[in-house]
Amino acid sequence: MAKYLLVSFKTCPWVQRAAIVLREKQIEFEFRHIEPDNRPDWFLAISPHKKVPVLRIDDRVSLFESNAIAEFLDETIEPRLHPADPVQRAVNRAWTDYVPTFAHGVTASGYAIDEAGYKKALADVPVAFDRLEKALEKKDAGPFFNGAAYSLVDAAYAPFLLRYSMLERIKPTGAIEKYPRLKAWSAALLARPSTHSFPPAEFEALYRETLLKRKSYISQFIEAPRAAAE
Repeated sequence: MAKYLLVSFKTCPWVQRAAIVLREKQIEFEFRHIEPDNRPDWFLAISPHKKVPVLRIDDRVSLFESNAIAEFLDETIEPRLHPADPVQRAVNRAWTDYVPTFAHGVTASGYAIDEAGYKKALADVPVAFDRLEKALEKKDAGPFFNGAAYSLVDAAYAPFLLRYSMLERIKPTGAIEKYPRLKAWSAALLARPSTHSFPPAEFEALYRETLLKRKSYISQFIEAPRAAAE
């Protein structure tokens, strides 16, 4: 059996995407976290773009870019997460191609440095949500993108819907309430164990710490951890 090592920053959503696929396929793998500001030489030697994720296979092959990793895993290890029908598969691939645009649209508000940038970023959220809502309307009843079957589309969007949910707990906007199918899809993905590399509360604390370090506009609304009652 092949040996898999997934190299990550703790809060990287693109690594999370690869980890979700590994877990959905019940593949044993080692998770190794590195610091983005202190990338070790061994990592720089195996990562052509000097970015995460990197999936190291048998200490000899390095795969990079989350979409390429997901496609490789789906082509080589059962169960297949892409639809068998070639038309449906092409449609699914088109929606995974949209992920970077969606990701920016729904999470950029977390990294805006001032109120003007924050409000500008929020204006992109309905655009991204509307496109997914319309796509979900054309699908069978959920809970997942293709209906009952979990797919690579679900794995691709889950990290960003998770981050949107965490931003909403910091400063609620209620934007997703206008999109019932998207809201239900998000809830199904966030409830799925494969979505989570850390216990949810622990990960949310890490995410908030990242926002605080960046000194983003929204970080001022993060409440300090409450001391345990004596």
